[in-house]
Amino acid sequence: MATLARPAALPLEVLDIGNPHLWTEYTHVLPYLAEMRRAGPVHWCPESMYGPYWNIVSHHHIMEVEGRPDIFSSSWERGGITIADRPEGRQDEPQMPMFIAMDRPEHTGQRRTVAPAFTPAEMVRQTADIRRRTAELLDSLPVGEEFDWVDKVSIELTTGMLAILFDFPWADRRLLTKWSDAATDFEAIEDDELNKKRWEELFEMVAYFTNLWNERANKEPRPDLISMMIHSDATKNMTPQEYLGNLVLLIVGGNDTTRNTMSGSAMVQNLYRDNWSKMMADPSLISNGVSELIRWQTPLAHMRRTATQDFEVGGQLIRAGEKVVMWYLSANRDEGIFPNADIFDPTRENARRHLSFGFGIHRCVGARLAELQIGILLEEMQKRRMKVEITGEPVRVYSSFVHGFRGLPVVMTRG
Repeated sequence: MATLARPAALPLEVLDIGNPHLWTEYTHVLPYLAEMRRAGPVHWCPESMYGPYWNIVSHHHIMEVEGRPDIFSSSWERGGITIADRPEGRQDEPQMPMFIAMDRPEHTGQRRTVAPAFTPAEMVRQTADIRRRTAELLDSLPVGEEFDWVDKVSIELTTGMLAILFDFPWADRRLLTKWSDAATDFEAIEDDELNKKRWEELFEMVAYFTNLWNERANKEPRPDLISMMIHSDATKNMTPQEYLGNLVLLIVGGNDTTRNTMSGSAMVQNLYRDNWSKMMADPSLISNGVSELIRWQTPLAHMRRTATQDFEVGGQLIRAGEKVVMWYLSANRDEGIFPNADIFDPTRENARRHLSFGFGIHRCVGARLAELQIGILLEEMQKRRMKVEITGEPVRVYSSFVHGFRGLPVVMTRG
């Protein structure tokens, strides 16, 4: 296996791998994570733009932390699930409590409310419509002309799916993309003026969804997510802040993650042509190829926890109150679990061991739907013998949380 070159930059003792500026350039991110794994599973970052924090970089130790939710808290009251804390001087900003950023028992009840939208039976019910929309979109793409794969394919497919899940007005569906981007806009969070505009967009989202809530409050239960929340004892009396938080969770969870893996499909076609061609020549590989693509892309790079008590992980004593950042992107490149981990390989036997959906009680509730959407996209591309050539540099998201793309110029051919 080829070893990634060490970047000639910062020593690990002062490396802030969570700095989003590093992720827009991206060249050093994977080599740094690889060096951190070689040096050990747990590393202390004493100073960063987000304060001090622990890095957990091995597959095994991330599972250990995820498997101890009473010791390593996800609660928004302790700091939540991302590396970023609330900036000083913004204590009057609304909090966004969401069930992924709650501990038991609150987490259990609210998660259970939306889980019926993602059961195997629901996936069967949704399959034909997802396939129809995917086929129509692929058939509409220009042949031999440059377009943005992120905008025309990844965003359009995932936003359409979100609109269906919420029973959201179809003509306004791109608002869901706008609000999802605002919720995770780390660049805006760092700038007072941009952050003010960001909150205006989030309040716009709350007002829109409040109208939808009021319209459906006295109607019979339906299978959309808003109706499910209205008719559940765990969520029908949510505060406005909890409503905001759970909307953000469902929109970002249903948008950014699947969308960025779909964008990753264009990347691997160009980076690993032989392996991609092998999958396109043998559709029986697509099911495993979906898991491999999700592993390779890892659409959310990290999750954060906060220690509730002193506890040792990987030979390091983590003190109560300290921030712990689990690097899913590193776990999914852990050579001890995934040999030749940087390569997309649709025949990889253990691809489903990836941690892109998390592990334990907080494992992504929409994992089945993400796999279904991505699988159908690959199947429909295979049927059309589509080839996607990247024609320019990908534009990456300014974030060490969302691991994805703002733009990806391509030219598509068939046959």
